[in-house]
Amino acid sequence: MTHPTTRPAALLVMDEPTFQVQFRAEELDRLARLVRLVAPGPVHELDSGPARARLAEADVLVTSWGVPALTDERLAAAPRLRAVLHAAGSVRELVSDGGVWRRGIVVSSAAGENAVAVAEYAFAAIVMAGKKAPFLATDTHHGHVSRYLRTRLSNRGRTIGVIGFSRTGRRLLELLRMLETAEILVSDPYADPAAVVAAGGRLVPLDELLSRAEILSLHAPALPGAPHLLGARELEMLPAGATLINTARGALVDHDALLAQCRSGRLDAVLDVTDPEPLPPDSPMLGLPNVMVTPHIAGSLGEETRRMSAHAIDELERWCAGKPLAASVSASSTAISA
Repeated sequence: MTHPTTRPAALLVMDEPTFQVQFRAEELDRLARLVRLVAPGPVHELDSGPARARLAEADVLVTSWGVPALTDERLAAAPRLRAVLHAAGSVRELVSDGGVWRRGIVVSSAAGENAVAVAEYAFAAIVMAGKKAPFLATDTHHGHVSRYLRTRLSNRGRTIGVIGFSRTGRRLLELLRMLETAEILVSDPYADPAAVVAAGGRLVPLDELLSRAEILSLHAPALPGAPHLLGARELEMLPAGATLINTARGALVDHDALLAQCRSGRLDAVLDVTDPEPLPPDSPMLGLPNVMVTPHIAGSLGEETRRMSAHAIDELERWCAGKPLAASVSASSTAISA
């Protein structure tokens, strides 16, 4: 790769609220030591005259939430661009036109850092689900004698299913080592069985996982055009009383089929993502006592997002030094990941 011989020019591209949270004095000082910022703050669009002028100067973009897609037209206005370092998660929408790959521009994502927060949320949800705590709380609030008091309320000896040995799935398995589980089953067509075993799980076919998982946590990508990963058939395979936890994508689950299972009381659910998102105020799902819905908060928020900023700047430091990126993204990897 050919790098500029002088200090590279960088442009921050994200919305202003994201910039205010992710890039404080510490991050800006680090950037100033590595690159020349072509603007003192971020731009949130790339189509106006002033934005195009700054884009034309940039050797590297540091991006985050609120960045517009890098279409061929916008890339044509950035003849010097050589790297895009994303201080957030998925870059699929950012590079969807494919021009970035055709230009040979290197791309990095902080999705691995975002996985820390998601795995922590999922772990907490699993522990709470083992005790049926969210649903007992709802019953208590309404003065009901909960049916859950007659069930097994324990995290010891549980069989936990994890769909997706992704960055988040791997981190979740590390956290699950703290529990005295009966077994942790993993389903992922791309996973290495030995790597799953080393992480504390066992790789099994999806149907076997579904038939045995008392608590099921989803960490797979929702690929464009793919059918629901969990439809009516798959949900029916879960044991009665199982809890489904979804912190990945709402489209992974057939919403109507899940509603039917939860409405009957056969399954419980903890949903941080839904389909559609957000659910309409009159959605029956919101009124069910055995469903907890949170507003997409599992991922990095507040100070957690600065972990992602630090990662992007670490990547910038590597790029400026001509070193390989630690979390590079390719066209092939975006086809099978979030």
